[in-house]
Amino acid sequence: MLAAVDWHILWQRIFHPDHVFVLALWRTIYISICAQVLGVVLGLIAALMRMSKLAPLRWLSGLYVLIFRGTPVIVQIFFVYFGANLLFGFTLIPRSVNFGLFQMDGAAFAGILALGINEGAYMREIIRAGIDAVDKGQMEAARSLGMTYRKAMRRIVLPQATRFIVPPLGNEFNNMMKTSSLIFFIGVTELFGDAEIRYSTTFKPVEYFLAVAFWYLVLTSVWSVIQAQIERKLAVSERGEELSFRERVFEAWAPVAAWGRGAR
Repeated sequence: MLAAVDWHILWQRIFHPDHVFVLALWRTIYISICAQVLGVVLGLIAALMRMSKLAPLRWLSGLYVLIFRGTPVIVQIFFVYFGANLLFGFTLIPRSVNFGLFQMDGAAFAGILALGINEGAYMREIIRAGIDAVDKGQMEAARSLGMTYRKAMRRIVLPQATRFIVPPLGNEFNNMMKTSSLIFFIGVTELFGDAEIRYSTTFKPVEYFLAVAFWYLVLTSVWSVIQAQIERKLAVSERGEELSFRERVFEAWAPVAAWGRGAR
């Protein structure tokens, strides 16, 4: 079986990637970052709505989570790209988006929106749990000093909640980099898409998919190291202090977590 593997292709894909591959790698990185940032923003808004005294806001937050955690992310990606314009009656997803300094393909934009909206439903619970972990007396003390609820939340509660939010947030971003492979199905050529295109022309699945698996492992491993440093600075991850680098890499590449996330 090993003799059938074209080691030259595998070596080139890992140690001498071409420009097209580098572009696909960059696409995976910036789409993952943009989608995660959008997810955090939406998750924060949804978490604050969930804690609101106004029932309609709580219901809307709950409906958001119900829909986007209860349906597969691949369905959401297809709906945003193919159905959003028809549903709303105007061009929500254009062919290309001009941000001034650069342009983004409409499919990539739709992918970021879909992944970010889906991620926001998961981040809502993470942020809400982080806020709940802060002693309620912190808010009461801030209000007794004359701070408004918004100001106390921004200056007192959220900075402390960040210590509890960062570890699961880091794990979510690790998963985001792997889940981003799903946007190939709407025409975005990222890491997996590039491997799929090369395989379809050469019929060498082992070489190309093994190489792309290696690069996903590199991305998740690098982020695991960055996450560990952030957690140490925040002094909240005692477990992270005890884990070796190899153990953190193994956790980041756990097949169960990867498949579980992709099935969302």
